[in-house]
Amino acid sequence: MNKATPRYQPLYKQVKATLLGYLADRRWKPGEAIPNEFRLADELRVSQGTVRKALDEMAAENLLVRRQGRGTFVSEHDSHRALFHFFKLMPEHGRRELPESRVLERSRRPAEATERSRLDLAEGAEVVRLRRLRTFAARPVICESISVPAARFAELASMPAVPNSLYSLYEQHFGHTVSSAQEHLRAVNADSDAAAALGVAAGTALLEIDRLAFGVDGAPLEWRRSLCSTDGYFYLSQLR
Repeated sequence: MNKATPRYQPLYKQVKATLLGYLADRRWKPGEAIPNEFRLADELRVSQGTVRKALDEMAAENLLVRRQGRGTFVSEHDSHRALFHFFKLMPEHGRRELPESRVLERSRRPAEATERSRLDLAEGAEVVRLRRLRTFAARPVICESISVPAARFAELASMPAVPNSLYSLYEQHFGHTVSSAQEHLRAVNADSDAAAALGVAAGTALLEIDRLAFGVDGAPLEWRRSLCSTDGYFYLSQLR
């Protein structure tokens, strides 16, 4: 059998992979300025243009932020970034805003088969699970079930309080940055638990958002299933 031919990777992609490794290893922390292109080019023994191309691609992916006259900084999660990059449910009337959150359940337990599959966990691995309700102006709109690997987020099960912005918590407390997410959307009927939480009749049509969030290193960090009442709300996807 012939061996597979190694896939060619442009030099700037190789540089990008190295820089992603720096982010994953926390060599550069969120909010911190990174070395300029000249220093990076000298360190990596490539041209400045190659470094610039890698940095431009990382900035386009919201991993880095260019600030005119100040340099390039590692992106950090805050409510603004979460709002415009990861939260897509919008009220039909009024400005875009993040909902408030209330944790309904929290536990640490062995991962179920679906959690192991989605989070790429081994047999016997544990997860921390959260179930929370998200509201706009005190009105229940989203019921969420969230699973994260206990090996990465063990303290999440016992923290005194869980903030509204989980991605900021993952980054600032646990050192894991969510860099991308993959979502699947479909219409589902509310079961009795979701109906009670959202204050709707069982069987009401809801929007299900099944999201898998990934870290800088490409590893799955969180599996989230959100059941959304779309009475007065819609899902906004901007294509550029």
